Amino acid sequence: MMMMTIAWIALPLFVGFSIYLLPKLDRYLAMGVVLVSVAYSLTLIQLSGTLDLQLLDNFGVRLLADSLSGYFILGNALVTTAVLLYCWPQEKSAFFFTQLTVLHGSVNAVFICADFISLYVALEVVGIAAFLLIAYPRTDRSIWIGLRYLFVSNTAMLFYLIGAVLVYQASGSFSYVGLQQAPTDAIALIMLGMLTKGGIFVSGLWLPLTHSESETPVSAMLSGVVVKTGVFPLVRCALLVSDIQPILQIFSVATALLGVGYAIFEKDTKRMLAASTISQLGFVIAAPALAGFYALSHGLAKAALFLVAGNLPSRSFQELRQTPIQLPVWGVLVVASLSISGFPLVSGFNAKALTLKALDPWQSIVLTIAATGTAIAFAKFIFLPFQRFPESVKQPSAGFWPALALLIGGLITSNSFSFEAYTLSNINKALLVIAAGWFIYSVWLRKLKLELPRAAERLEHLIGAMSLILVLLFSMVLA
Repeated sequence: MMMMTIAWIALPLFVGFSIYLLPKLDRYLAMGVVLVSVAYSLTLIQLSGTLDLQLLDNFGVRLLADSLSGYFILGNALVTTAVLLYCWPQEKSAFFFTQLTVLHGSVNAVFICADFISLYVALEVVGIAAFLLIAYPRTDRSIWIGLRYLFVSNTAMLFYLIGAVLVYQASGSFSYVGLQQAPTDAIALIMLGMLTKGGIFVSGLWLPLTHSESETPVSAMLSGVVVKTGVFPLVRCALLVSDIQPILQIFSVATALLGVGYAIFEKDTKRMLAASTISQLGFVIAAPALAGFYALSHGLAKAALFLVAGNLPSRSFQELRQTPIQLPVWGVLVVASLSISGFPLVSGFNAKALTLKALDPWQSIVLTIAATGTAIAFAKFIFLPFQRFPESVKQPSAGFWPALALLIGGLITSNSFSFEAYTLSNINKALLVIAAGWFIYSVWLRKLKLELPRAAERLEHLIGAMSLILVLLFSMVLA
């Protein structure tokens, strides 16, 4: 298993750069890499123990793979496979598939890192590959969005790197467990980097513009997979170092409420989905032991929603209410929206029900309110008009349906991973939350034209927000 893990980490980088030598095989080589990741992730999910690889004993550099890693890796593999299927018939260059493969491999590396220096290297590769994909259209707008993402990401990682050095200075190791001996400033700096990278709370307000303005398949990758690279280290550290968990509890509820607040009042489809991603990341970090399954469920549903949103007649909800969409497209939209909302029969229900059950009472109450807000936000998709054969509607690309079939199939199949969530009380609670959300939307929100200001998303304000969050983290760690 050790050699298999090392080979699996190296494979995407080797194959990714080999695509330049064999450009006619770009799609096939990329697909081969992600299929290997599917097999590896399923092996980890079924693994009863933990695979712990010590690479440099004196420095605490190690890899840690278990079922938690397996769920995150499976989500990465399935979303990347769907994006490949979506882009298969399109005229994407070998450069695009190279960066997609490198991004897939570097994200996988994050999910098995258990030390701060390996994590730093993996996250830097993730940032560069994501930037190149965001800027792939080579328009002035896409290049600016990519540079904005890269600047925010690198600023966050600068704080993180200083914290990692302080951890080593205090404990003589880069391992995550070194946080137990680390000074308060090291914990605050590392957490600031991860919160920003993962799109958590106000330091994650770079996310709506970046995800909404990227190409459709890139948006699916960013919201479905890439933001999880900032979330996973927080979850892993919370499981290894008990002092981290109370801090994550605060940020989980604040993030869930902030994101869903923006999503409810958003009038643009892709921006609404991006704001919802912020909210759902709050649910992911709320119960670290269950984060893997929630991340898998969210990644599949959100990737499906972004792929559908990119093929709708308009990005404006107001215009979509006047333009019926195709029935099959609407059906996919409804299934993915119901999964995010926590409706039974899809994996979003299992993930949400088990997460809420594992929380402290106060945290469960607040996140139930956020779940009601999620139902309100996604009612905007569910109640869109549709027709079986609408007139003058652009047909989706040839790769659209294979990609959506994989993602929706994954949502239904992964529902069988945890049947213990199907209790009468959980089902009733989920249905009540969704019904309340739909009622509020139909009676009140549908007629409301309020839209929240976007000033907080300006670059200078994002950097200022990092400073404020750093001060907040210092006070929380000291407390």
